[in-house]
Amino acid sequence: MALNYLWIAFFLIAFVIALFKLIFFQDTAIFQALVTSTFDNAKTGFEISLGLTGVMTLWLGLMKIGERGGIVALLAKAVGPFFNRIFPDLPKNHPVFGSILMNFSANMLGLDNAATPLGLKAMKEMQELNPTKETASNPQIMFLVLNTAGLTIIPISVIVYRTQMGAADPTDIFIPVLLTTLITAFFSLILVAIYQRINLFDWVIMAYLGTAFLLIGLVIFYMSAQTQERVALISQVASNIILFSIIVSFIALAWLRKVNVYDAFIEGAKEGFGVSINIIPYLVAMLVAIGVFRASGALDMIVNGMGWAFAQMGFDTEFVPALPVAFMKPLSGSGARGLMLDAMKTYGADSFVGRVASCIQGGTETTFYILAVYFGSVGIRNTRYSVTCGLIADFVGAVIAILLAYLFFK
Repeated sequence: MALNYLWIAFFLIAFVIALFKLIFFQDTAIFQALVTSTFDNAKTGFEISLGLTGVMTLWLGLMKIGERGGIVALLAKAVGPFFNRIFPDLPKNHPVFGSILMNFSANMLGLDNAATPLGLKAMKEMQELNPTKETASNPQIMFLVLNTAGLTIIPISVIVYRTQMGAADPTDIFIPVLLTTLITAFFSLILVAIYQRINLFDWVIMAYLGTAFLLIGLVIFYMSAQTQERVALISQVASNIILFSIIVSFIALAWLRKVNVYDAFIEGAKEGFGVSINIIPYLVAMLVAIGVFRASGALDMIVNGMGWAFAQMGFDTEFVPALPVAFMKPLSGSGARGLMLDAMKTYGADSFVGRVASCIQGGTETTFYILAVYFGSVGIRNTRYSVTCGLIADFVGAVIAILLAYLFFK
C-alpha cells in the first residue's frame, strides 16, 4: 500500500511543481521535459531488464547446478542455525538459505551483477513458501530490507570510479564505506526484528554476529596496513578469484556426483529468462515515476531546502552538495552514480564533497529498484512495512556515511 501511495505522489508532486513553474516562471519547456522523461525512463526500464536477461540466465543456470550437486544444501546447513532464527517462518535448513547466503555474499563483495539474480532466486523460493501470494511474507521483508542495507566489504565500483576521476588515493573510502554498510545492516536487522518480534539476544545469533564482526574487523585491520595500490589490487583480485572459485566448485561437485551439468544449467537458465521478462512492468513503472519526479526539479528543491535549513541551524554545510547522491540512491543506482561522478568532477575526487558522495554511493542501496525487481518478480503487491524499513535504512546509511566522512576526512 505504501508503494502505491508513493508512486502516485511522485506524479502528483511533479505535476504541481511543473504547473507552478509554468504559471509563475513561464517555463514552457517543463511539461515537455516531463513527457520526454516518461518515454526515456520506460526505455531505460526495458533496457535494464533486457540487460539482466543474460546475467539472470547465467546465474540461475549455475544455481541449478549448485542445487543438483548439493553445494547449496551444504551452504544452507552452514548458516542454518543463524537463518533459522532471523527467518523463523522458513523451514529449518531449507535450500533457500543457500540462495540467501549466496546473494548476501555477492553483495558483500560488490558483485552487483551476480547479486541480483541470486537474490531473485531466493525471493522466488520464499514465494513458494508464502501462504499469501500477493502479500510480502516476514522472511521476504527481512531479506529485502537487509538487501537495502547493502553490506559491502569491498566497494569495487566506487574505487574504480574514483581511480578514473583521478583520486590520489582511490581506496581511502574503503573503511568508511565498510563501517557505513555494517552499521546500517545491523540497524536494519534490529528494525525488522522489532516489527517481527525476533529475539536478537539469542546466543546463536550473538555468536554468528560476533564472528562476522570479528572477521570484518580483521579485514579492516589488514587493509589499513596496506598501501593504496595494494588495497585496490587485493579488492579486485580477491573478488574475482572468489567469484570464479564459486562457479568452478559448483560445476566440480555436481560432476563428482554424476549430475548432467549441462542439462542442469539449461534448466536453470530457462527460469532466468522468464524472471527477467516478468520484472519489466514493475521496473518501468518505478523508473518512470522517479524520472518525472526528478525532471520536475523536486529533487533539487529538497536538497536546496535542506541546505538552507542546516545553515539556519548553524551546522557545517560543506556536505550539502553531496546530498543529491543520498536522495537519488534509493530511487536510481545509475542516477546516483552520475551525481557522484558529477560531484567529483565539479569539486574534485579528493575534495570533501567528492569523498562524501563516494561514501554515500558505496554505503547505501537502491531501495525502490530492489523493491520493484524483487517483489515484481514474484507478483507481490502488498509490500507491508518493507518500504518504511527500507527508507529508514537508507536514511540511516546516508547519515552514517556523512558522519564518518567528517570523522575520516575533516
